Amino acid sequence: MHQAPPAPSGPIARQQAMWSDPAAWPDGRVPQAGDAVTIPRDRHMVLDVEPPALRSLTIQGKLSFADTRDRELATEWIYVQGGELEIGTEASPYQHRATITLTDAVPGENINTMGDRGIMLMAGTLNLHGNRAHSWTKLARTAERGAREIEVLDAGDWRVGDQIVLASTDFDPRQAERRHIAAIRGNVLTLDQPLEYMHFGQITYGVDQRGEVGMLSRNIVIQSSEDSQGNGFGGHIMAMIQSKMYVNGIELNRMGQHMNLARYPIHWHMIGEGQGQYIRNSAIHDTYSRCVTVHGTNNLRVENNVTFNNVGHCFFLEDGAETGNQFVRNLGIMTKCHPTLPCQPTNLVLAHQGTDGQRSPHVLIPSDNTASTFWITNPDNVYRDNVAAGSDQIGFWIALPQHPTGQFEGTEVSARTWPRRTPIREFSGNIAHSNFDGVMFDRGPRPDGTFNIGGAGHISRADPGDEASELVPSVIDNLTAYKNRNGGIWSRGEYHLYTNLKLADNAIGFTHAASAPGIAPYTSRVENALFVGESENVGNPTRPEEVAYGRSLPAESPDFPIRGYEYYDYHHQVVNSRFVNYVANDLRDAGAISYLLFTSFGMSTENSVEGLTFENAKPVSFPPITRRWASDYGGRAAYRSAAFHDIDGSVGGIPGATIVIDNGIASDEATCVARQSWNAAICRGDIGRLNIAGDFPDFGNQPIADPVILIRNGHRFEYNGETTIGSGAELEVNTAKDDLTVHLREMDQGSFVILELPGFASAASGVRVDSLDALRAASQTAWFRDDGKLWVKLVVEDATPDGPVVVRVGALRAQASIDVSRLGG
Repeated sequence: MHQAPPAPSGPIARQQAMWSDPAAWPDGRVPQAGDAVTIPRDRHMVLDVEPPALRSLTIQGKLSFADTRDRELATEWIYVQGGELEIGTEASPYQHRATITLTDAVPGENINTMGDRGIMLMAGTLNLHGNRAHSWTKLARTAERGAREIEVLDAGDWRVGDQIVLASTDFDPRQAERRHIAAIRGNVLTLDQPLEYMHFGQITYGVDQRGEVGMLSRNIVIQSSEDSQGNGFGGHIMAMIQSKMYVNGIELNRMGQHMNLARYPIHWHMIGEGQGQYIRNSAIHDTYSRCVTVHGTNNLRVENNVTFNNVGHCFFLEDGAETGNQFVRNLGIMTKCHPTLPCQPTNLVLAHQGTDGQRSPHVLIPSDNTASTFWITNPDNVYRDNVAAGSDQIGFWIALPQHPTGQFEGTEVSARTWPRRTPIREFSGNIAHSNFDGVMFDRGPRPDGTFNIGGAGHISRADPGDEASELVPSVIDNLTAYKNRNGGIWSRGEYHLYTNLKLADNAIGFTHAASAPGIAPYTSRVENALFVGESENVGNPTRPEEVAYGRSLPAESPDFPIRGYEYYDYHHQVVNSRFVNYVANDLRDAGAISYLLFTSFGMSTENSVEGLTFENAKPVSFPPITRRWASDYGGRAAYRSAAFHDIDGSVGGIPGATIVIDNGIASDEATCVARQSWNAAICRGDIGRLNIAGDFPDFGNQPIADPVILIRNGHRFEYNGETTIGSGAELEVNTAKDDLTVHLREMDQGSFVILELPGFASAASGVRVDSLDALRAASQTAWFRDDGKLWVKLVVEDATPDGPVVVRVGALRAQASIDVSRLGG
């Protein structure tokens, strides 16, 4: 248990003295090499010399750096115990160079529970204010491979000798490049070495892909000594109870302690109210564990910082109890899972759906093997104009636990805090590029830190503590995501509104999963979005197929079919959006709109589009099923019956039509127009969903006992879950099963299907009629038996879905049902 210093009984009168003055020290001598130095509560010591390396430094009073020349201080650790460490102030930033180097000649210490090799505050104050404010800018034009000059939008106060980093603008985050400025002419920078990669610098097809350039040099440097490069045990800054940190314009280098909890480059730890505190305009690079950690602390400001080459979740909102913090205009470049090892991620790619990486001994917490630049565990915070520019895995991970975890688990605060029901305070103007997934709004952690790939949906309430309170839309506005190897956005929840998206050059632009469909007006809605399949940013093609094609490719498989918007689950809307450059070629298929490949989970004919435009883009692509591209590849039932409603005909040219995958059962020549290149059909009339209850396993690809075969117009379809069907369809149902229960849903009143069931004898409900003609004329559910067959007309007599639950995601109910059997008659 940590020990807080005793609270002062009143204001402390501190006598100012110079470090170099022997009379200022109790023993009458200036500290020598290896000394354990303490500055008492009543003393303000001004560092006016460069002392030898110290054993330690405890500050109970105040230590400030004289701003008369460059200063260096080396010590094992600094413990600010109720005192203050000051290098410059907000009103008067430090003008010379100040360097604090944290050594580790005496390993394994634990200073008041805060570890070793750090600047550790207990009821202390840290004031660090450098003189550099311009953290990052963007390229003004493309920087070609081999270039020694780059032009940026604003070189600001950058200087010759400054260290800068150019973010990758391709799929590979490791194409980020560090250079030094050799000369400056206006906004043109001469580099000390030529570039190895092209860095794109244009707004292309309306999407801003001008690569970011971060500046890593500051005049106040906090770092560990070079030995940390071999063991990953860097320095750390940790503020605990009653402490305050005001940090501006500093450089943190070789910080964070790999595989050590709570030892991060800068870390607010269980402070509580942090109003007025901040880290701004700073550079955090080459760290071994995280970047900025906010833990149990509210209302901080994290603004205009640049990070580069960091390990684990970078901007880290820890347990899910943190609220009101503002993350504004931060740039994160090259976030890694591990200092040297590759990631073992958990994601939707079949090869990485296992959880071995979450049990790895080489990461701090399970999710670090799927590392994100921004790890967000409570939506009641502000994320505005940030850039996640190249993570090995995820750019922004909105990873919401059910209740706060870690040190809050089991507390009253945790019990009354519901991140998955809490509205988003603000998520706007952010950019995610050069990641595996740009934005992941799903897969929140369990109390033990593990997660799965199918859960943790977000449904915000006006009162998060009251599950019956009014639903509140969750808005993500003006997000740009490009050059992400998998998805621009993956999300899960209800009532999610995405406005003004700009998505380009992603393998998949947008996918959203349902959480509790039917409780809100929609699961997700995309408005006024721009989707670009391939832009002018051709990247840096290296593989033979890329060189031959003339641009880099998002997936290892060159024939991976790229898609703009991917439907999945229930009730998603795309409105007033534009799709550009989704064109199939000899290498791979492409389509503006598709469905999640090749999922077993539910689809809906209520998914819709309206007001879409297409430029050089194939509107729809339902690729043939190929295991290596699948999301689960179980029964594939949902994908095999994919459909969406074309409200105004802006996709297929027929207002009110439904676009269905052309599986031979959903479409019909009399009511549908086939689009062979889409593998789809445009169908008039009411289209809904047919469900046959029974054991149709989604996963494992094991044979189905007593399969059900649907036959329509000579086309055979093995049923393994719900399928799309049009009103008026007549199907033959072949099976060895003795009993079946058949349901309809998502259909209008009066819609129907007719089933021919060889070998069946009776129906448990409906009206028995005497002829097939009478059956076809019936206005209610009816059945007819003849010549060893049972004929059933299943009619939606009431459009209200109040029948049995046929899909348990959101408890979706049937509108019409009938049980049939081989017995009776």
